[in-house]
Amino acid sequence: MTTNHIQKPAIHVQGLEKSYKELEVLRGVDFDVARGSIFALLGSNGAGKTTIVNILSTLLRADAGTASVNGFDVATKAADVRESISLTGQFAAVDEILSGRENLVLVARLRHLKDPGAIADGLLDRFALTEAAARRVSTYSGGMRRRLDIAMSLIGNPPVIFLDEPTTGLDPQARIEVWQAVRELAENGTTVLLTTQYLDEAEQLADRIAILHGGRTIVNGTLTELKQLLPPATVEYVEKQPTLEDVFLAIVGADRKEGDAGNDRKCNTDE
Repeated sequence: MTTNHIQKPAIHVQGLEKSYKELEVLRGVDFDVARGSIFALLGSNGAGKTTIVNILSTLLRADAGTASVNGFDVATKAADVRESISLTGQFAAVDEILSGRENLVLVARLRHLKDPGAIADGLLDRFALTEAAARRVSTYSGGMRRRLDIAMSLIGNPPVIFLDEPTTGLDPQARIEVWQAVRELAENGTTVLLTTQYLDEAEQLADRIAILHGGRTIVNGTLTELKQLLPPATVEYVEKQPTLEDVFLAIVGADRKEGDAGNDRKCNTDE
């Protein structure tokens, strides 16, 4: 891998547009994701987060704009993009009849990798699932299933992973387990693009956060940079620092316009 390749962002998006008939979902989205970082795409239901992930993973073609993943254009080098990524959707894609280990071995064999058993055992250990390896996945908790789903997505060591609403429907403890798994991905050099509607999730995990609203990325920066968009904290008896929720609501507005609400209703399939 050349030095120039390493310096390029893992994901580059410029002017991305997508419409479904008269409904404009994306109206010019721009952002870059640095290699080995966690990037959170934050937005309400219907904001277009899943549409962006589907375009970047070559499942959907954009109407306009450009996007590249791991240096490959998603429109002209789709096969190379698919070799570079893994996608974990909103619901765990695991076989409940099989055991955790059998799920991992099956995927490794489908990808024609050598020694699938060793690959499975390594991932079970990495995601703290060794003790449950022989149990049917139907007996797993929500957090365990999601960790297994992420482990399956790492088979073959893809440099970029998309996590689309990874903690939807999970209880607080399971969310914490998944958060720790995501942090470990970045620590091991994997680039993570995370979509979420949970403000605390973006605040806990992301190196950079982009807020998607009205089909555009209206802000993009670190948590510290986003907090600086608000006026200085009011000091009474103690200093109250703004949370990411304060930033989000101040920028987007606590009450979205009726038109946006209508778009959300039409975009249910997008999420």
